[in-house]
Amino acid sequence: MTTIAFYKPFQVVCQFSGEGRTLSDFKLPKNVYAAGRLDKDSEGLLILTDDGALNQKITHPKFEKTKIYHVQVEGVPDSKSLRKLQSGVIIKDYMTLPCEAKIIDDPKYPDREPPIRERANIPTTWLEICLKEGKNRQVRRMTAAIGFPTLRLVRYKIGFVSLEDLVPGEWREIAPTEVLG
Repeated sequence: MTTIAFYKPFQVVCQFSGEGRTLSDFKLPKNVYAAGRLDKDSEGLLILTDDGALNQKITHPKFEKTKIYHVQVEGVPDSKSLRKLQSGVIIKDYMTLPCEAKIIDDPKYPDREPPIRERANIPTTWLEICLKEGKNRQVRRMTAAIGFPTLRLVRYKIGFVSLEDLVPGEWREIAPTEVLG
């Protein structure tokens, strides 16, 4: 069995074929598949495995696998805005589950190409958001719902596996127990 932690770069699609940059561009081990997805506009930790049971334990909501995201937003959320995130917000016709959300120092990720859109008169803030669910574009919709659009989104951790010292495009083999704990 093979399981790897991969730092998916910005603008890479979480599949092995298609238009633009895909997972096939990174010399990943044969027969591994992504356990979950990250949008093309997001970056960060992606776990790939050839173990179908492990894939299910990572992705199925009933296993409540914790995922931590570092999110750069436009503006500076106040405590009231953070409490809204923490208690759940309505996105489309869905109420998100309560989550952990807090302001963090700049995590110093490698520069992204192209860089984020910055406005001289509007500051940015990094948040750490910890979820046990994962709807399509959920984190972006959550920050937008409280009035702070996402500029950069990096998934930092899944279960007990984090990006650690990986840089975009790098991967390392991990033991399945690292994910499950």
